[in-house]
This record gives sequence, C-alpha cells and structure tokens, in this order.
Amino acid sequence: MNDRSASGQELAAWFATPPGRYLLDWEREQFDRAVADRFGYHALQLGLPELATLRANRMPHRWLALPESAEAAGLASVGPDADPAVALVTHAAALPFAASSLDLVVLPHTLEFSADPHAVLREVERVLVPEGRVVISGFHPLSLWGWRQWRARWAARLGLRGDSAQLFLPEAGDFIAPWRVHDWLHLLSFEPEFQTQGCWRPAVRSETWLQRWAWIDRIGPHGWPLPGAVYFLVAVKRVRGMHLLGPAWKPRRAGLKPVAVAQKHPLSKNR
Repeated sequence: MNDRSASGQELAAWFATPPGRYLLDWEREQFDRAVADRFGYHALQLGLPELATLRANRMPHRWLALPESAEAAGLASVGPDADPAVALVTHAAALPFAASSLDLVVLPHTLEFSADPHAVLREVERVLVPEGRVVISGFHPLSLWGWRQWRARWAARLGLRGDSAQLFLPEAGDFIAPWRVHDWLHLLSFEPEFQTQGCWRPAVRSETWLQRWAWIDRIGPHGWPLPGAVYFLVAVKRVRGMHLLGPAWKPRRAGLKPVAVAQKHPLSKNR
C-alpha cells in the first residue's frame, strides 16, 4: 500500500489516545451498520488494522490489506476487535485482485493517508463488481478538530511554540473534504447511497473533558453550525449501459394470430 512515511504507526498511536478511542467507537458502530447486510463473496478493508470494519459482514472471503510498513512494525494484529479477515501486504493503488472481483471495499481513513488518493479510488473502481459498494471514512477539515489542526500548522510555520503549535491529529494526514471525495467518485461513475457525520465534541485530549462535552453529540446532527470531526459515506459502482437480462423471447399478445407471408415464387402452372 502506498502510504505516507510512518503514517501507520502514527495513526495507531493516535487511536490509542482518548479522542482516538472516542472516534473509533463512533466509526465502529457506523461500519457495523453499513456492512452487516451487504451480501456477496469477497470483501476488502484497506488499512487501519485498529478497526475491524468487516467484523459484522457475513461474506465468506474477507481480507485486510496492509502496507509494508505495517508488517514491519507488527501492526497486522493490533486491532481490538476479533475478526477472521486474512491480512495481506500490498499497495493500495495496485491490488492483487482481478477486475470486477470484489463485492465490498472499505476505506477507513485510507484516502487521507495515501500519497495518491485518486489512484486508490481508481483501483477500487477496477476491482469492484458492478453494483459493488465502497465505504469511506475521513476527518472533516472544517470541523472543530480540523480547525485545531489547521491552526497548529500555521502556528508552527510562524515559529510559535507551546500548545498552539501542537498538532491534534496525525501529522501525515492530508484531510480531504467530503464534497471533493464525492466529485472523485462521480467521475468514476459511483453513485452516493448514504452519508453521515459524527464526533462533534471539541478537540480536547483528556478523557474527563471529552465526557463533559458529551452532550454536544446529541445536538450536533440537529443544527450544530460546524460539521462533525469525521464523515462517513457509502457509494455504489454504477456501470453505464448495463441492463438486466430478461427472457430471449417476447410473449405473444392474447387473441393475435400470425400474419401470412406472400410467397416469393409464382405458383406452378402445371397442376
């Protein structure tokens, strides 16, 4: 998988923090709901072994694709969820699967930690069957967490120190707005099926303060002016010009008889 340098270890360390666990809990619920009723034979999760996104799915063949850096760091089996998915080491932009062979592909924060997210989506489109699903999660750059990250980066560029220059989210991530992801999916003939967002609590690091702000998650979906820290979407691969095959014959209309066809050759005069 073509990922940013050391991003796997950095992301794993961040998800072990209180805000990381808070976000994982929310995403775990979303992925369980999104994949539970998806039927087929082959499903793939690209990255983030800390979260078993396919644990609620019943497809017989499930894989967890990891970058080489994850294998070297021993991250292939650190996930907290019990999931029988088979781990393999590969590049996200060059998957070892035939075209139109997978029914479901899950991208938990995969695009924002990939060096070429466009190439990853093109590869996902290649391996998915028509009407196959892709499930994507990512940090929202315009959320409270996104603004905190943006402020810290600018403070560091200005030479400031202290808490104002301390990043809240993993440094390697290049966070992509959901409308940009929608545009990329549209160009690849994907059709959005579902989208939501969550984790409205402010960018605080302590468990105590996260719990004090728990009330904001109840009003966030109902008019909070800023988006949640993470977005979650499901899209369907559409194939233009594809039609369901029906019977090769057409039923006759009741009461109609075949019309006689005129004979091409004259009748013989010798009778």
